[in-house]
Amino acid sequence: MIYKGQLTGKLKISVVSTGKYVMPFFLADFINAHSGIELLMDVTNKNKVIDSLENNEVDFALVSILPTSLNIEKIDLLQNKLYLVGNGKVTFKKKANATAIFNELPLIFREKGSGTRQMMERFIENNNISVLKKMELTSNEAVKQALIAGLGFSIMPLIGIKNELRNKDLQIIPVKGLPMRSTWSLIWLKGKKHSPVSTSLLKYIESEKLKIVRDIFSWYEEY
Repeated sequence: MIYKGQLTGKLKISVVSTGKYVMPFFLADFINAHSGIELLMDVTNKNKVIDSLENNEVDFALVSILPTSLNIEKIDLLQNKLYLVGNGKVTFKKKANATAIFNELPLIFREKGSGTRQMMERFIENNNISVLKKMELTSNEAVKQALIAGLGFSIMPLIGIKNELRNKDLQIIPVKGLPMRSTWSLIWLKGKKHSPVSTSLLKYIESEKLKIVRDIFSWYEEY
């Protein structure tokens, strides 16, 4: 609602795990400008995000793979790029053959239901790669720490490893066919009746998203 010229009310957003590196930057100025808004942001895996949207438990969801089972509307925010990533101290031949590299590497997967895992499995399947050793971890942060520790390698979204790349704790391993690309999109159920808060957020993002991408994510274009 609007109280004395101020927006008030709850804003509920469900965000896929690696979306936590994206969504806050598209919300910060809007939330700071409207002190009467209470933000509830749930960070979880893709399957749970889609469930909460389908059950009308949230106003919006942030995903990098669009659901095929729901009628939705969307605003695209930012490109998602996934690379093969490993510990910064390991040496690899440049432009190595994907099959040869993966045959030698212990791979770390995200849990089932994760969009990142879905894209990683698609790459492995498309390239007829046999995975001999693998681990499964239930968050992007856990995978990242395992890579830094030298436990294995993974196909990861670039968005979450900015500092680790700059500190040389992690490195991108050049492999033909990577990066894989998708798009971070803010989605909602088609025909949803938006609250004044939700309507205002959509207008804000539509007008400011290019500036946010330029100001916050310019480093992203280096890769």
